[in-house]
Amino acid sequence: MKFFGYTLYPEKFPRHVAFIMDGNGRWARQRFLPRNEGHKKGYETLKRIIEFNENLQIPYISAYAFSTENWERPREEVDFLMDMAAKVIDEYVDRMKEKNIRFCYTGSFERISPRLRQKFEHAIDSTKNGRYVFNIVFNYGGRKEITDAAKKIALDIQKGKLSPEEISENIFEQYLYSPDIPPVDLLIRTSGEQRISNFLLWESAYAELYFTSKLWPDFSPKDFCKALADYQKRQRRFGKI
Repeated sequence: MKFFGYTLYPEKFPRHVAFIMDGNGRWARQRFLPRNEGHKKGYETLKRIIEFNENLQIPYISAYAFSTENWERPREEVDFLMDMAAKVIDEYVDRMKEKNIRFCYTGSFERISPRLRQKFEHAIDSTKNGRYVFNIVFNYGGRKEITDAAKKIALDIQKGKLSPEEISENIFEQYLYSPDIPPVDLLIRTSGEQRISNFLLWESAYAELYFTSKLWPDFSPKDFCKALADYQKRQRRFGKI
């Protein structure tokens, strides 16, 4: 298939693409707009990428929408992001059902309001039969996920449900937030920053990393295709020769 001049081979597509959607604030600042306008524009970009994936049919798309560190931002911005998350779910859940998209949530529900949690759970339940997964990574920190998994394992050992000898990587993965979602194959970060910022640390162990200087609100389906074309040129060895 060919999009925007890039020849893409579906058999070489990543199974799971994850996005660190960075640059909303800078996009707004460059235009002398409030930061929240950047977040609004960022949502439009995310929606556009998910809809474009209907052409590509990549099975899993994850998006880093809110980190545990983001609670340290100004209260007004945090409240806006929470309200926007609720609004996005209300607006988009029917579209996801129509387009055979399954909504998943990776993160902690600590500090999330009962109202917003209910909306997340409704979206998860009402789209559970979808074929393609959109996974929102929300109120998430990679170290926290691993720590929470270790705590759950310790409790199961204490209760006699598990012995230390049984613990393996496969067993450990079952205690992560979303054990049914496969590892990340391609991690895309926008805005020119070249770090993974505590994002899906376990799941991205062997991910190919792709960095672009584009700010997230400016990231387009063409940019997505460029990243996929770059990914297809790489040889993944997983530590082997």
